[in-house]
Amino acid sequence: MQMQQANGLINKAKGRPPRTAGSLREAIIRRLLGAAAACSLLFLALIVIFLCLEGLPAFQHLPISEFFLGMDWYPTSEPAEFGIFPLIAGSAVVTLLASALAIPLGVMTAVWLTEIAPSSLRRICKPFIELLAAIPSVVIGLFGMVVIAPILQNYFGADTGLNLLNAGLMLAFMSVPTICSVSEDSLYAVPPALREASLALGATRWQTTWRVVLPAAFSGIGTACMLGMSRSIGETMVVLMVAGGAGIIPISIFDPVRPMPAAIAAEIAEAPFQGEHYYVLFAIGIVLFAFTMLFNIIAQHITENNKRVAD
Repeated sequence: MQMQQANGLINKAKGRPPRTAGSLREAIIRRLLGAAAACSLLFLALIVIFLCLEGLPAFQHLPISEFFLGMDWYPTSEPAEFGIFPLIAGSAVVTLLASALAIPLGVMTAVWLTEIAPSSLRRICKPFIELLAAIPSVVIGLFGMVVIAPILQNYFGADTGLNLLNAGLMLAFMSVPTICSVSEDSLYAVPPALREASLALGATRWQTTWRVVLPAAFSGIGTACMLGMSRSIGETMVVLMVAGGAGIIPISIFDPVRPMPAAIAAEIAEAPFQGEHYYVLFAIGIVLFAFTMLFNIIAQHITENNKRVAD
């Protein structure tokens, strides 16, 4: 007791408040949280370093222009051709198609849950929507192969049911829960006073939702869309199973494609260790990582701009 009083007098003499059990606990928690954040940054840095060490040697003998703009992907031919432009095009069109389907559906579902649905119905529907995110991607891929592929082939006249449209549908199915959950949280964060003020001025429920609530939650909705697109461009198992695996530039939604994640997953086991093919696949991983980081940067930019406008 006397020691604690002496420490308190010393801290008081030095101009510092006495350290209590609560402040000590807060300091420990602060340090633990800082250590957790540092570990996340460390893991990210290690991944980037690993990708660079394994991917950059590909450009010792392969020109960068040929790598990005080459139209042929034949890693087993003599000589091998490693043009990834068809793979980039496949990833881009699959992501755009999936986003065109998932973003409206996810945002409209979030609006319905927050603004229209009764609370009793919301409590029933919300867990089922979030449960979609827990479905393994291999199960969704099997659904696309067994159910969707025969429908596309038999009823739409596609040469093969494993094509761009099938991959876009399955990726949209996977992205909707993420877009819906994040958008719903953003809509709930809109102050009720904004809704009440709009209704008090004579606006209808729909006008309030469209012109007041959605603009106020735009930053969160934009972030949800970017996260959904990141999920689409980085997904591996679904596109490996249902995209068709053809390294060509699609000219129709019924053409098979080979996105970058599918190429990495399908060929990494066959590539000779530290051979040219091996290094090129890791170089594709660098490109894929750059696309994902770009989406995250855009989402952060949207959030910061909206906050700046709101302030």
